[in-house]
Amino acid sequence: MFRIKTMNKISPTGLAVLDAARFSVSEAVENEDGVLVRSADMLEYQFPPALRAIARAGAGTNNIPIDRCSESGIVVFNTPGANANAVKELVVCALLLASRDVVGGVEWVKAQAAAGADVTAVVEKGKSQFVGPEIAGKDLGVIGLGAIGVQVANIATKLGMNVYGYDPYLSVDAALSLSRMVHHVTDLPTLYKSCDYITIHVPQNKDTKGMLNAAAFDQMRPGVRLVNLARGGLVMEEDLLAALESGKVARYVTDFPDNALAQARNVVPIPHLGASSPESEENCAVMAAQELRDYLETGNIRNSVNLPDLEQPWSGETRICVIHRNVPSMLASITTVLSQDQVNVANLTNKSKGSYAYTVVDVDSRVGDAVADAIRAIGGVLRVRVLRH
Repeated sequence: MFRIKTMNKISPTGLAVLDAARFSVSEAVENEDGVLVRSADMLEYQFPPALRAIARAGAGTNNIPIDRCSESGIVVFNTPGANANAVKELVVCALLLASRDVVGGVEWVKAQAAAGADVTAVVEKGKSQFVGPEIAGKDLGVIGLGAIGVQVANIATKLGMNVYGYDPYLSVDAALSLSRMVHHVTDLPTLYKSCDYITIHVPQNKDTKGMLNAAAFDQMRPGVRLVNLARGGLVMEEDLLAALESGKVARYVTDFPDNALAQARNVVPIPHLGASSPESEENCAVMAAQELRDYLETGNIRNSVNLPDLEQPWSGETRICVIHRNVPSMLASITTVLSQDQVNVANLTNKSKGSYAYTVVDVDSRVGDAVADAIRAIGGVLRVRVLRH
């Protein structure tokens, strides 16, 4: 029986993926094999000895200590694409909010009514202060062409926008899904100078944090309108506020407000609604539960943020799963241990991701603890699991 700890409210549809005969699922579980989490802060979480995997029901993993997980041989999953439609729809809304001061207009109408004015009579005189441009025919830059960025770029072309897309790591699947009407640019300065609107869809990491800063704003068109439903830290806030004050940035729509942004002029602060739809939460929960189940039961990895994806059909009696550092001679060391015990390898797959690698070995016989312990003793091995049919 696998023990799964839930650290947020997880959709019942997602939990139903975990067979009650094989999985004990509760927020009260101790020494858990796996964790299902949404936004709960795990940065200081003390890993129990049994913990093997964490599945984030969402795309961002800033609330999970990735480096510490990797060093402990814990696989971290996310759910790319599961919330893409929900975010895409809110981006469309954000583009319109960046164009016309709908929020300001609504607040003004309510204030007029509260003050006792005849709203019907005053709207025609007052509406001019809230007008803004149409998005059709305007140039939109999409930074990041992952699951969300591709959907945003494609729908924007249908709204009549001229779309420029930038992603130095564009995957084959994303490229095949991208509309031919999207202009693929190979550098950010070209996108900056070409666009009236810019929306960003990249993860926040050491390379992207603060990437929209004073230097970037200087390269943009005067009066550019920015949308950020990805992560607040992608934008250097002090530089943004200065750009808003000077008029370089005409409006900023963000899903990551704070006190300064909430009170700044020409900022539309949305309370982190990007993936907050019943459909999105259900999709994320189902995908996260599937990833966790498949890894714990079969050792297969799909959509990990810290280890390589590796899916191998089961072809032996015993499966040995080894998480290790990406160093030379590791495969030779593992197979040497097996050969010394006369263990025949039926199938073997090895893949790497950065500093870490994952090896799955199917063998024709049952393997005892002594073999697993010998593999654990190899320098650079972080975690060994032995699975049997």
